Amino acid sequence: MSALSSSLGFLIQTLGGLYIMAVLIRFLLQLVRADFYNPISQAIVKITSPLLNPLRKVIPGYGGIDMASLVLALALQILLLYVLFMVAGASPAQLPFPAILVRSLVELGLELLNIYMFSLIIIAIASWVAPNSYNPGLMLLYQITEPLTSRIRKVIPPLGGLDFSLMVLVIIIVTLKNFLSTLA
Repeated sequence: MSALSSSLGFLIQTLGGLYIMAVLIRFLLQLVRADFYNPISQAIVKITSPLLNPLRKVIPGYGGIDMASLVLALALQILLLYVLFMVAGASPAQLPFPAILVRSLVELGLELLNIYMFSLIIIAIASWVAPNSYNPGLMLLYQITEPLTSRIRKVIPPLGGLDFSLMVLVIIIVTLKNFLSTLA
């Protein structure tokens, strides 16, 4: 593979991955009913709306789950994998769709787990550096992770002022990431 195709592949993967992450974050924000007046939420809505709004007219939500966001993320991930393989020199005929579909689902699962993992790490660091401070980004991260950490707190309550729910959730996420990585 030439240096040009390698650089082009990196650029496509980075830009495509960032957009897919924005679509997944929008899905999570809607799933947890996060504050959409938050400036970061507004930015994510503006970035994802051009592709998502037309798809919403065709694919309705189901039970509070934004199915259009999931379908868009999956379609973009499939397209991204096809483009990356073609940049690497593979022909579309060599790429069986079922394998690309499974790989795309695994990649989306890993990306969701990464969003949660980095959210938890940022929350933990912020609690050490600037406890009880307000930041729009931190507020969104709290809103995304709170449904999961609150369930863990019901099982393992804070002990001596220490909340172990973040650590337990990180362990669960790492275990799931290891499992999904074996599938990829």
